[in-house]
Amino acid sequence: MSNHRRPSGERPEFQYVPREPRRHRYLDEDDDQVDYAPPPEDDDVVTTGRHAVVYDDRVVDEPHADYADPVYEQPVYEQPVYERPFDPEPVYEDGYGPRSYGDARAYREPAADDHAYVDEPVRVDEPYEAHAYPDDGYDTPPHEPDVAFAEAETQIMSAIPEEIPPSRAHARTQARRRKQAEGRARRGKLFGALAAATVLIVLVGIVFVGGKMFFGGPDAPADYAGPGGPEVVVQVHPGDTAEEIASTLAERDIVASGSAFFNAAVQSNAMNSVQPGFYSLSTQIPADDAVQELVDPASRVGQMIISEGRQLHDTTDVQTGAKKKGIYTLISEASCMGDAGQEQCISYDDLNAAGAGDLSALGVPDWAKDAVAGVPDRDRQLEGLIAAGSWDFDPTAGPAAILQRLVTDSSASYEKTGILTAGNQVGLTPYKMLIAASLVEREAMPDDFSKVARVILNRLAVNQALQFDSTVNYALDTTELATTDADRAQVTPWNTYASPGLPATPISSPSIGALQAVEQPAPGDWIYFVTVDSKGTTLFTKSYDEHLANIDQALNNGILNSGR
Repeated sequence: MSNHRRPSGERPEFQYVPREPRRHRYLDEDDDQVDYAPPPEDDDVVTTGRHAVVYDDRVVDEPHADYADPVYEQPVYEQPVYERPFDPEPVYEDGYGPRSYGDARAYREPAADDHAYVDEPVRVDEPYEAHAYPDDGYDTPPHEPDVAFAEAETQIMSAIPEEIPPSRAHARTQARRRKQAEGRARRGKLFGALAAATVLIVLVGIVFVGGKMFFGGPDAPADYAGPGGPEVVVQVHPGDTAEEIASTLAERDIVASGSAFFNAAVQSNAMNSVQPGFYSLSTQIPADDAVQELVDPASRVGQMIISEGRQLHDTTDVQTGAKKKGIYTLISEASCMGDAGQEQCISYDDLNAAGAGDLSALGVPDWAKDAVAGVPDRDRQLEGLIAAGSWDFDPTAGPAAILQRLVTDSSASYEKTGILTAGNQVGLTPYKMLIAASLVEREAMPDDFSKVARVILNRLAVNQALQFDSTVNYALDTTELATTDADRAQVTPWNTYASPGLPATPISSPSIGALQAVEQPAPGDWIYFVTVDSKGTTLFTKSYDEHLANIDQALNNGILNSGR
């Protein structure tokens, strides 16, 4: 509420010094100033703020005929006033609607600082009663001294627009921003249209090219119609992708183009099962047929598994007469190619002959050449140099080339265990460590590898014969847990009953675990050990008497019975 309220109980004869009304806070800084003029001296005009109340001389047919209704004139602003249309609002009994501060009815209550007559109490919400004052010439409700001002201020606040219009500078800034936003919108639409067109062109290209590649057409990749030519062997390397396999097949003339094979391969889930290795495939066949041949297990060639403790040559079980295939036999079977009944294989004899050839051509490592050169039986010179494990080789390479690859790769795997340096700690050369590992492999279960390795080293240290039955069986190409006295009496470069020290060569292909056991044997003073039951339980001791007792236990369990 304004702070230039007329004092309650004001009389017309009093001469009040008019004050210039203060500027309201809703006027902008650049609004024009409103010229102020002092009120006229006419007693018929009462001014409050910026509004004028004019009383006319109409006769009102009311109980109080001498009371003239005020006629209100709207304020005149020299600066244009921004108003928005509004709906008619309900009029209360005092003639004002709710568009003022709060509700017009609130002005009926006098403010705390009004000058009310002390001899008359303030009455709220009671009907107006006109009272005549002797010298003022008009009637005024006795307890409503601020009604005129409240009505005037209510009209002022009703005339305030709800949204203050922006200044000219602000309007220009808003217009400039609107133009910039419209420009950005136009550019965004243009770029969006160009991007959509680009994506559409790329998609059309992919569909066009892919359609030709996958579904054929005038520009489809070259492909053979069949029926196919002679078989060739190709290698799939570890980590090869479908594109790399396709290139290999195209180079070997299996398919007309790598693209044709690739298109067929990506549509076959079976391609996920293709493993590294060698495959025998027909030449000049359709790409679809090439995929089918590649995923067929029968096409895999040159694959074999060498188990731990396997020898180069076949052996016979003394008890059952069953044959145990040697490494040369496994290589021969894995080399077979062609249809059933017309297979072509590298023979066992060819492999045995190749294994007796030149050591350098066979890939014998330098750390084993001197010892291998002194092997008394040339057919056994590669014993132990082909490691146990899974192998792939090219069956078309020839016997010597196949053996050379197997020996070279085996030497590399042995060297990774530390065979070149670990011998210094146990007092053995790398080749002798390989021999000792082959004995461990044939004499013990994996849990006892390190203990058996310690027994071998302890006996060698005191120059005591090893007396291993496995060394007797090796020279005879037989398999038997308990050998006969006659067999043990045969003097051979491998029989450790007849000769002290290690055998002339390894007696089998040792596992990596057996080799590591020799490189790091278990600590102990054992000299003897014997297996006492069919579960493989092995007892170790330093005492010979205890060892004899352990032998009796093994005999009672039927372990040391030769069966002959």
